Amino acid sequence: MKQVNFYFLALISMFLFSSCENKNNLASKLYAELNPASPPNTLTEKEGKAGWRLLFDGKTTTGWHGYNMAGIPEMWTIEDGCLTMNSVGGQEDQDIITDSVYRNFAFTLEYKMTPSCNSGIIFQVKEDPKYKFPYETGPEFQLIDDKGWPDKLEKWQLTGANYAMYPPKASPNKPIGEWNRLLLVVDGNHVTQMINGVEVVSYEKSSEEWVKLRHSGKWENYPDYGKFDEGHISLQNHGTKLWFRSIMIKPL
Repeated sequence: MKQVNFYFLALISMFLFSSCENKNNLASKLYAELNPASPPNTLTEKEGKAGWRLLFDGKTTTGWHGYNMAGIPEMWTIEDGCLTMNSVGGQEDQDIITDSVYRNFAFTLEYKMTPSCNSGIIFQVKEDPKYKFPYETGPEFQLIDDKGWPDKLEKWQLTGANYAMYPPKASPNKPIGEWNRLLLVVDGNHVTQMINGVEVVSYEKSSEEWVKLRHSGKWENYPDYGKFDEGHISLQNHGTKLWFRSIMIKPL
């Protein structure tokens, strides 16, 4: 009987490992569908056939609005075909979010940092007046100037981290002032984050590990963090300047 249990547990472990590997391979496959040489804010024929669609045309803010707002906050503007902030400092409650909500998806964009910048991509966001910020409900794909940020950063605060949860496994970010591409894949409870084709975070939402992290740090005082499996996607304004372009999504 003990031997049977051993083989049963071994088979379960192999299945879970294989499933995780397949999900991570999905992220690599999705990244390979993207054409880094295409002009900004355009969709190639191959990308279109693969199911990708633009969330930003480089000219208008169609498809976006301020969190708990009807329009776009004054802080945000379009500059040289990019979504960006037109002023910095003190305005940390003007995040923008997609008009639509998403459950299973691949999301990608190009971003360029300025010195001492801080921002992120927040997803599975619940829009409701009882919340002031998207991060009260949604996980964050962290973007920050790791070397130029004035305060000491914890590993879970570095670029690529699932903020305040999982630190990045690698640091493939290009120098400040150069363009980077990120990819976020949400496939059920499995989340994968990539920067410039390198996986930086992979985790299983609602797993024993995730629950422990969720209740042992910053999110202990945010009862609805990670509660929703479907939600808006947000570009965070943290009072600093970044540029975002070539924003695309593929429902899974």
